[in-house]
Amino acid sequence: MLRTIPTINTPRVTLRGMRTEDFARFADIWAKPEVVSHVGGKPWPKSRSWDSFLRNAGHWQITGFGQWAVQIHGHSEMSGQTGFFYGSRGLGEDFDPFPEAGWVLDPQFQGQGIGIDAASAAHDWFDRVVAGRSVCMITPDNEGSLKIAQTLGYVALRETLIEGDPVVLMTRKGPPI
Repeated sequence: MLRTIPTINTPRVTLRGMRTEDFARFADIWAKPEVVSHVGGKPWPKSRSWDSFLRNAGHWQITGFGQWAVQIHGHSEMSGQTGFFYGSRGLGEDFDPFPEAGWVLDPQFQGQGIGIDAASAAHDWFDRVVAGRSVCMITPDNEGSLKIAQTLGYVALRETLIEGDPVVLMTRKGPPI
């Protein structure tokens, strides 16, 4: 089965499928301590980045949705990623069966509204094409991501620990009204 990954344009960013030539930039982003400080805490080695990169590509083929590369207009390389995936994390029936949303930006582009622009575009597509409930997981001290999640309509479901670290599991039943 071959599925086409849609390209989404906003005034500031393009969401597009990840390409082979994106891998070096993808690995660079995930190797930055300030990127992973809220996602496990340890910079990723290239092998883990490669596994994640391939999982992103395969997700589109298997489920019909996935993560996009975020490309800021005027920049030739991807600046992050956003989209949806099944994490199969073993966190329970109130979380695992639903598509999990995620967003990551290179730190040089954080705090400029680019993250909410990209994540909103992804969620607008999701609401039209997939529809239904989605979930996300954010560390309690990640104020930027919590603000994005709340803007998108996510509400706290419960708190739990992932590898000993606290996280807030959040849910969104559909587009905010």
